[in-house]
Amino acid sequence: MKKDTLNWMMRALLGLCGIALIAVLFVPMWRIDLDAPQYPEGLNLLIYANKLGGNVDIINGLNHYIGMKTLHTEDFIEFTLLPYLILFFSLSLWVVAAIGKRKWMNVVFVLFVSFGIIAMADFWKWEYNYGHNLNPEAAIVVPGMSYQPPLIGFKQLLNFGAYSVPDVGGWIFVGVGLLLLLLVFLGWRQAKKLN
Repeated sequence: MKKDTLNWMMRALLGLCGIALIAVLFVPMWRIDLDAPQYPEGLNLLIYANKLGGNVDIINGLNHYIGMKTLHTEDFIEFTLLPYLILFFSLSLWVVAAIGKRKWMNVVFVLFVSFGIIAMADFWKWEYNYGHNLNPEAAIVVPGMSYQPPLIGFKQLLNFGAYSVPDVGGWIFVGVGLLLLLLVFLGWRQAKKLN
């Protein structure tokens, strides 16, 4: 076996990663759950690859009182680009599984990790803009208060507890990233043994 050639198990796992990414197109990637005494059942904002879901209308109604812009899928270019980027990574993984070359697996891994970092930075900027750029004429204005949800984890926003966590699609992304990291390591170790 050549040191740049992946074994059958690694190629099968790459193909499995490609299939798993397709599932991300159909399930929420991220969720922001809001908990408050007046909403004992809770509210949630679900973020899919191509749309917003969950209690968007109720959350938009609440945002009106604090002067936050309302949320609409068509206001985010990300919802147009994201499905194509996911398909790109899915197809790339299938191609690498088919040709079985370690260097191309490494390239896809670096691109995938870079994409993850850029996506999280973009999400933080998205939250910052919505949480800080408030209408000063709103019904409820608390001097110095911003309503930026946490990037990940929990934050108290007035009487709402906000939980921001990956949903099914986000965990699939994390799983694919970790599996790719393992495969890159195994590929490196295999190449080292063949030297």
